[in-house]
Amino acid sequence: MSALSVMSTAPADAGPAQFLTFMLGSDMFAIGILAIKEIIEYEGVTSVPQMPACISGVINLRGTAVPVMDLARRLDRVPSPIGKRTCIIVVEVDTDDGPFVIGILVDAVNAVLDINAADIEPAPAFGAQVRADLLQGIGKVQGRFVLLLNVQHVVSASDIGAMAALAPAQALA
Repeated sequence: MSALSVMSTAPADAGPAQFLTFMLGSDMFAIGILAIKEIIEYEGVTSVPQMPACISGVINLRGTAVPVMDLARRLDRVPSPIGKRTCIIVVEVDTDDGPFVIGILVDAVNAVLDINAADIEPAPAFGAQVRADLLQGIGKVQGRFVLLLNVQHVVSASDIGAMAALAPAQALA
């Protein structure tokens, strides 16, 4: 798998925050770059039986089994067909048991954008296309709204528990 590393060099108290934007269908989403380890091209996943519908399977990332979550399914959307721009965003989230690495399947990765705090509105309590608890807020960028996901909540504790069982901290044979 070819990889594109994403570096985060901005201090936490510096002006605008940086977000990686990506597409799910025709909607633009973003996650903070501090959680991102890398972005890889989609080259398929190995299915694992009896996993939740939002878990596509696992990938071999440099000898380690990494579970992959289909973000469209997690957000109760119809997944798009796999295309040449389909990517897996590898993120690290904190759990009670320590850091956990997971891949998030998206339709296409766009760019890293700076979004000022003044341009971020709170997530609406109702009427949104994504549950409010999964959103960090809604950013305004170049006249367009970007749904800012809270990756910690998207990968909930119950989902992590199910995924942790299939990807123990051991190398693939």
